[in-house]
Order: sequence, then C-alpha cells, then structure tokens
Amino acid sequence: MDKQKMYDFVAQATGKCRLLVVGDVMLDKYYYGEVTRISPEAPVPVTRVLSQKETLGGAANVAHNLALLGCQTQIAGYVGDDYHCQSLTDKFTSRGIDFRGLIHTDRPTTTKLRVIGGHQQMLRLDFEEADPMTGEYAQRLQNYVSTRLSEGVDGVIISDYGKGACTPETCQAVIKCCHAQGVPVVVDPKGTNWGKYSGADYITPNFKELNAVLPEKIKNQDAAIEQAARYVMGKFGIKQVLATRSEYGMSLVTKTEAKHIPTKAQEVFDVSGAGDTVIAVFTLGLAGGLAPEICAYMSNMAASVVVAKVGTYAVSKEELLAVLR
Repeated sequence: MDKQKMYDFVAQATGKCRLLVVGDVMLDKYYYGEVTRISPEAPVPVTRVLSQKETLGGAANVAHNLALLGCQTQIAGYVGDDYHCQSLTDKFTSRGIDFRGLIHTDRPTTTKLRVIGGHQQMLRLDFEEADPMTGEYAQRLQNYVSTRLSEGVDGVIISDYGKGACTPETCQAVIKCCHAQGVPVVVDPKGTNWGKYSGADYITPNFKELNAVLPEKIKNQDAAIEQAARYVMGKFGIKQVLATRSEYGMSLVTKTEAKHIPTKAQEVFDVSGAGDTVIAVFTLGLAGGLAPEICAYMSNMAASVVVAKVGTYAVSKEELLAVLR
C-alpha cells in the first residue's frame, strides 16, 4: 500500500475537496465526575461533577472529522430552536463548517447527555424526537442538497442515525441528485431498510449492522463477509460495500474483487465515533481521486486513532499524518 501517496494527499490536497454531509445532526454532552457514595434518597450512585464538555455527534461528528482534516465541509440536517442548537452552530462556526443546510424545526435538537463516573458511564439522557421527517421540512432539506450539488460538490455522505432525517424519500432524492451531477455518495446505514439506500456508490456498515440485514447470521470471517456484502449489493441495489469489522479490520467488496484490510494493533478504549471517522476519511479520499482500496486503508489507519480515545472523537490532520508516517 502506497503510504507516501496517502501522506501527500492528507498533507497537501484535502483543502481542495468539497464534501457535503446529510443526516442526523446531534450534540454529545458529557459530565465527568467521581462516585464515592450511594444516594440516601434512592439506591443510586452520587456522581460529583468535576468537568463537562460538549462535542459534535452523529452526522455533525462526520463533518467535524472532515473539517479537522482540512476539507471544505458543508452539513445539512435538522435542528430545533434551543440552546443545544446554538451550541452546535457555535462549534460549526469555530471549525469553519458551512451549516446553511441546517433546517430549523419544531422538534428539539437531538442531544445525548452522558454522565461518566471514573471511566464508567453511569447514565445517558436522550433529547430527541425520532419520527421520520416529512412535509415542508423534508422538502427544504432536499432542495438545499440539490442546490449545493449544482454549485459543485466532490462527494456526499449520508449519515443515518435513525433520528428521522434519512427517510426513504430523502435518501433517494439525495442519491438521484448525486448521480445527476456525477458525484459519489457514501452511506453509513442504520436499521434494516437498506432499500432506501439503493443506488449508493458505497455503504459502510459495521459487522453488527451487516448481520442485521442477512437471512442468516454469519461469523466475522473474510469469506463470510464477502458473501454477505455481495448479498447486500444484489438485494438492495448498492454498488459497493466497505464493512468495518472491529478487531478484524475492514473489507472492501466491489463487483469484481474483495480486499480484506487487517486492523492496526491498538488498545481499544471506545469505538464510539469510529464509524464516523471511517466514512469521513474514506469519502474524502474518493473525492480526492484516490483508489478505493487506498481510501479504505487510510480510513482504517484513522480509525485506529479514534478507538484509543474515550468518547466521541474526531481525528485531526496532524494525527492522521503521524499514524501514516
């Protein structure tokens, strides 16, 4: 694998790439503390908060990865009229992410609040309404995507977290717009209705997500993964599959071949956000004209950085250059 080509691309060419992320925009909030006693009010641990942070989550974390890698990044999705939306837009502004595609709705901004005691997650609170988004809001999102594509985009990512943005109608509208403009579209799937991704150039399921759409469960082995990917390509009309396989690395399956890429040896603390990094780096490579196998290898290296971190994390250009070095 040509590491020099990857290194040169990340170092010199990412700034020329224009990518649009469409999907479920989220805010991740964390409260970190220590637990030393049980509450006298109820049999629950008392967490004394020592620090807190807010990070971009879901589709917003995909955009965050792209922005940190120097890409010209745009995002489209739904938010509410609330504090969490303001926190998101502040972060987009500070990272140079174009957020004109955010559609303000009468729903809350999807937010995940986690309470961490020591290294143990004690509690998670979800602020969301996840019903499929239809009607005027959905049409506004689709119109925005169509406009941006006509203005010039090098690649589109559909980041589906099952929170209502990625309906069959919206996914198909985005994919058809991309095809009309000759722009590759890569999907991070959710659920089992993969028919809504029909026509996508690539889909990037993890092993669990892939197993969920198969008629019979498979083991995490090269031959089984390749067979499952070809089943998915035929059943759902998807052109190619990049399957992430935890400690077994990833597999890139096309119509003519399959490439199995072993993982970089790494102590794993937290896999949250790794899928966002994989799809961001992979699509960025495609937008830059790199071969799909090189893009997959580069995204595998980027993911090795993310899994060594606790909580949602986006890899920077400097970190990716270091691991490629």
